[in-house]
Amino acid sequence: MTLHVPLKVVVVGHGMVGSRLVDELVRRSAESFDITVLGAEPYEPYNRVLLSDVVAGRTDVAAITMPDPGGDHVTTLRGVAAVSVDRRARTVTDAAGAVHGYDHLVLATGSRARVLPLPGLVDDDGAADLPAGVHALRTLDDAREIVAASVNTPRAVVVGGGVLGVEAAYGLAGRGLQVTLVDPSPAPMSRQLDTAAGAVLAARLRDAGVTLRLGARPSEVLVAGGRAVGVRLGPGHGGTGHDGGDADDVVAAGLVVLTAGTVPETGIAREAGLSTDRGIVVGHDLASPDDPRVFAIGDCAQPPQGSRGLVAEGWDQARRLADHLASLVAVRAQEAQRAATPREHLRFPHEGERPSMAVRLGTLLASRAATDQGVDTRGTDVVKVKAGALSIVSMGVSGPREPAPGHRAVALHDAAAGRYVEAVVADGILVGATCVGDPRVAADLTAAYTRRTPVPVDPAFLLLTPVMPSAEPASSPEHMPDDATVCRCNGVTKHDITACWDDGARSADDIAAATRATTGCGSCREAVCGLADWLAATRDGGAPVEPGAALVHASAGEG
Repeated sequence: MTLHVPLKVVVVGHGMVGSRLVDELVRRSAESFDITVLGAEPYEPYNRVLLSDVVAGRTDVAAITMPDPGGDHVTTLRGVAAVSVDRRARTVTDAAGAVHGYDHLVLATGSRARVLPLPGLVDDDGAADLPAGVHALRTLDDAREIVAASVNTPRAVVVGGGVLGVEAAYGLAGRGLQVTLVDPSPAPMSRQLDTAAGAVLAARLRDAGVTLRLGARPSEVLVAGGRAVGVRLGPGHGGTGHDGGDADDVVAAGLVVLTAGTVPETGIAREAGLSTDRGIVVGHDLASPDDPRVFAIGDCAQPPQGSRGLVAEGWDQARRLADHLASLVAVRAQEAQRAATPREHLRFPHEGERPSMAVRLGTLLASRAATDQGVDTRGTDVVKVKAGALSIVSMGVSGPREPAPGHRAVALHDAAAGRYVEAVVADGILVGATCVGDPRVAADLTAAYTRRTPVPVDPAFLLLTPVMPSAEPASSPEHMPDDATVCRCNGVTKHDITACWDDGARSADDIAAATRATTGCGSCREAVCGLADWLAATRDGGAPVEPGAALVHASAGEG
């Protein structure tokens, strides 16, 4: 008889990526793992992507809570940070002094908000020391504090014009604040958008009431009585895209929001003797080159292909690592079984019969050895701004760049309508796209990019017409095809949702727990709720659902 010993996995970090890894492991084989999760924040996992929606008032804090994977084989310690790793003993010590042994350690420590080393933001030793009224936007507590501060001040300055800065500025303007967005580049989102697309976005922000101070950077945060009262500006990278004012003046504000990038949390890895650079250095297999039992995923990791800090990338890493750990379990089970009398219900290839499913699956996973050829992460690099009616999506080859051999780019620049669309094709498929101001085309381009759909001979057709043959928006869930994608972030179809309903799900939260729908960008939540209402009415004998209750475009779900 062979004694089954679960693989002990310690996960440091309980954010969107760490919790996804746990969920991936539990879905594969809960009894094969003994999982301990250490989370510094005292909350259940929440959707950090939607924090800007909380700031804007479009989403309630309670609505961004994510399903918490659990069970008899998962121990989650919330509000308990890991403080040290002993790789020789294979243990992790937490802030309470408890010691946790592991077979494999996964660092999913994420990143912290970058605090610019400016007078008013750091102390004499250069350590961050934020005065009242200055907030980063990185955690749930940050979002709550920004919302509270917005009630007591009429003016705000957002420092950093990237994706998060645009979302925060747009959201605060929607709350009625006078918002100034400061960025040293000539246009907002300069990493994702070229000059023409950036100009269209800038115009849309101005229309929303946001004042832009582009080509300027903050030189000081002015503080009086322990509170921020304004930001002094200095010259940036050049450009004349600001709305009045000199390059060296003061913008008065009682609220300053820092969205100037992030810094990977690498401290615990560095102190454990693991290689770190900007992030925790890992190979294509996500393992540290210094210790094959230690892995890093998400914002804290630095794989060979680099990191963009996108949640889809972290989720893909979680899936790949779960596959790898499951393969280790399968191989260990096979090795143990060879040394013992085979159980009747577990058949191996040499026994003359078809191997049992568990052995065949384990062999398949074990054969997926990591190589040095790189990992195809296509589809994990889609950037989508979450700002209500402000639609901006970029993916793949996009933004400022040099022309590449074999690439053909076509663009539609309609400044009067606030629209800019660019598609880049190569070898008959879409390899990149930028879309500002046209969510329908953006959804179709995203589908073509992630699915590698062959493009028309004339790629100009990509700019206005649907890429994929698709149904018109359904007037009722009954008219949606079963393969209609409702949640593109997690690839969830109408069929998936109806199937989990038949298996016992009875609410949008149940559906999210079973299928992960709504746990990405969140834009599909209304559609999922509508489908839940329709299923309750049609399968549980409830009242008929009004037409349009779950109005969903058959191929354009995003969330």
